[in-house]
Amino acid sequence: MSDTRFDPTSADPRWQSAWEDAQTFRADSNSDKPKSYVLEMFPYPSGRIHIGHVRNYTMGDVLARYKKATGHEVLHPMGWDAFGMPAENAAMEKGVHPGGWTRANIEHMKAQLKRLGFALDWSRELATCEPDYYGHEQALFIDLYEAGLVYRKESEVNWDPVDMTVLANEQVIDGKGWRSGAEVEKRKLNQWFLKITDFAEELLEGLGSLENWPDKVRLMQENWIGKSKGLEFSFDLSNGEKLPVYTTRPDTIFGASFVAVAADHPVAQGIDSAEARAFIAECKKGGTTAAELETAEKLGFDTGITARHPFTGADLPVYIANFVLMDYGTGAIMAVPGHDQRDFEFATKYGLPIPRVVAASAEDAGKPFEGEAEAGEGVLVNSGFLDGMNVEDAKREIIARIEAEGRGTGKTVWRLRDWGVSRQRYWGTPIPFIHCGTCGVVPAPKDSLPITLPEDVDFQTPGNPLLRHPTWKHVDCPKCGGKAERETDTLDTFVDSSWYFLRFASQPADRPFDPEEVAKWMPVEQYIGGIEHAILHLLYARFWTRALAHMGQIEVKEPFASLFTQGMVTHETYRVFIPDDKGNTSAPRSYFVSPDEVERRDGKVFEISSGLEVDVGRVIKMSKSKKNVVDPDTIIDTYGADAVRWFMLSDSPPERDLPWSEAGIEGCSRFVHRLWRLFSAYEPQAGGEDKALDRKTHQTIAAVAQDIEALGFNKAVARIYELTGAVEKAKGSASRSQAIRTLVQLVAPMMPHLAEEAWAALGEGGMVADAAWPAVDPALLVEDEVTIAVQHMGKLRDTLTAPKGASKEDLEAMALASEKVQRSIDGAEVRKVIVVPDRLVNIVT
Repeated sequence: MSDTRFDPTSADPRWQSAWEDAQTFRADSNSDKPKSYVLEMFPYPSGRIHIGHVRNYTMGDVLARYKKATGHEVLHPMGWDAFGMPAENAAMEKGVHPGGWTRANIEHMKAQLKRLGFALDWSRELATCEPDYYGHEQALFIDLYEAGLVYRKESEVNWDPVDMTVLANEQVIDGKGWRSGAEVEKRKLNQWFLKITDFAEELLEGLGSLENWPDKVRLMQENWIGKSKGLEFSFDLSNGEKLPVYTTRPDTIFGASFVAVAADHPVAQGIDSAEARAFIAECKKGGTTAAELETAEKLGFDTGITARHPFTGADLPVYIANFVLMDYGTGAIMAVPGHDQRDFEFATKYGLPIPRVVAASAEDAGKPFEGEAEAGEGVLVNSGFLDGMNVEDAKREIIARIEAEGRGTGKTVWRLRDWGVSRQRYWGTPIPFIHCGTCGVVPAPKDSLPITLPEDVDFQTPGNPLLRHPTWKHVDCPKCGGKAERETDTLDTFVDSSWYFLRFASQPADRPFDPEEVAKWMPVEQYIGGIEHAILHLLYARFWTRALAHMGQIEVKEPFASLFTQGMVTHETYRVFIPDDKGNTSAPRSYFVSPDEVERRDGKVFEISSGLEVDVGRVIKMSKSKKNVVDPDTIIDTYGADAVRWFMLSDSPPERDLPWSEAGIEGCSRFVHRLWRLFSAYEPQAGGEDKALDRKTHQTIAAVAQDIEALGFNKAVARIYELTGAVEKAKGSASRSQAIRTLVQLVAPMMPHLAEEAWAALGEGGMVADAAWPAVDPALLVEDEVTIAVQHMGKLRDTLTAPKGASKEDLEAMALASEKVQRSIDGAEVRKVIVVPDRLVNIVT
């Protein structure tokens, strides 16, 4: 090799073609090698991958290549989560068909991924928008229905009047649709539901087996499932009715100072006043997620009704409150403001009593609250017969008394709700059911699947095109043969991603998967994706897997054995503020510009096209709306794929955010060329031994392997830098030749194109992608030499290399023989020599 600079423009495509021609990364289900299934969360085909994708897939790719090198049969597939609203929005805005827009995006993004040299089995590629995928999903949905896990009922939903579709609670932001920004309305619609609540206990208990999941993800799921044990009992109302409430803290019952009901509770609906109706309407505009309810201003409407306290006999006011949800518990609460922050804020706003009923000790019974509620740990105070009890004993006592009086019962309640999967849109999986006036709602015959989407649809009118289509929905009833209509709702796209990992493992044409093939690969050994999917996607995937196991279709119950949530790639933002005619920017218009639209001059940043100065914002997650995204194609054009991959792995721990910087990618590019110069200068040496280099090489092999297994990629990178430096300093020897060969193999999972080029130039047979991971000599992992510090009168004068375990006498002799020590002693009498074996010699004169 003579070139001192690596040329990625020729090497990258050449080796990518070689891997594809040889089908190097095609998984063989029939292989007798141990199986390893590595999977990154598949992307939505928005049109372009971004650097955040690159980081995610690079991590999985390194692990997949390493597993292959260590003798595993690796399944590392790629596909597309291709249904959803963005495609319909594009259809409306650009006058294109969602299918054409989506498939064009897939082709472009696929080409981008291939440019990065990922070790993907493209033979298993799937897109959820294709009938050969969603037809099987329809069959599974019917199976779930026949197993009693699918039902249809009228339900109040969040309705986006612009996007004309139902929104999940999480898609309602400050009372507005997350995409359209329109005020969300509450409507009653017939909706399809999956009975995820049937598996609430299993899903909760199953978290205990997921030892290789991040604790924070398991906790988030645990809180979302939300198992709570408490008391359900009834207040007697002043209007003669009984009001059931549920509380997880029955011990605090003596601290109740008001009762609150949800806006859609029958008590609230029964208040016949314009003021009440206006307040209820206002509540329905508010957020519906737990986080929003926590942070929103607590508002209430006094109904004029009172509730009789079951022990004190006090009359408690009944409010309609914006922070009470109808779908949790009974839709009504016993409010204890001293020990619940939401109740505290409400009581403070409306001047209601805030009694203390739990304190650190009995002496603190009169202690005032300092601006917020207290969690309520300690002993009961101001609580009659409960005084002096601890919290758990008081809970048991109250439940026993209420049950004895026939007023209520101890009860377990779940926060988890059944999963509403109906969406009133076109670009999704058609729900495979038929509505017949005679037979009711019946499943479509399986031999009629897939029920495909019609191509001739109109997006000029808002709403679901399937509902308006002149022919598609009209069909004969499969039971009676009479005129009937197809279901026009489509499935929530979270359904598509709840089983795709099974289809990657097995892809027969006549069924969703072959259970024997699935058993070979599942569970996924390593799943990698963003923390934003910690609850919904991962919980739904766990539910589908357990439901399919419940029906006997597969054996595995947990889909992902290990989960890793990588950090985001971040970048500063660039914003141009447009001054008015007088140059005033106090109330400016503004717009964001992308990193490739700015330049730096004289310590300032300017927009290239306009010359206007740019305001540089803080470093945040890359976002299309803020335009602080970096196009991988541009970076690959400049630096090559390996430099980009190396940057994704270096410096920052993979679970933390990674700030993008030009200096960082330039530094990675320099290291690529530095390695190439080292490989270029390779001259095989038959003789000579460098024991220190041998030890460093084998220690690095073992450490890099351990780091990759633990996904500690930044640590592996650091070790490779160290070995590179050691090789560069070493003199020609067989040890140095072997170290260079080893270095090529160590960087191969991370810089595969450079490694292949070097492997071929070194005269090695085949491709490095097929080579075994270098073997470790265990004897070389043990240090047999140590560095000894030699001091004179406590000051360091020299360091010596000595055999590990050398005797005190030998160490003393070596220290006294040192020229530096003798100069320091300068003929003085040696009165004492202190030796700490394997560490230190201190000479006292």
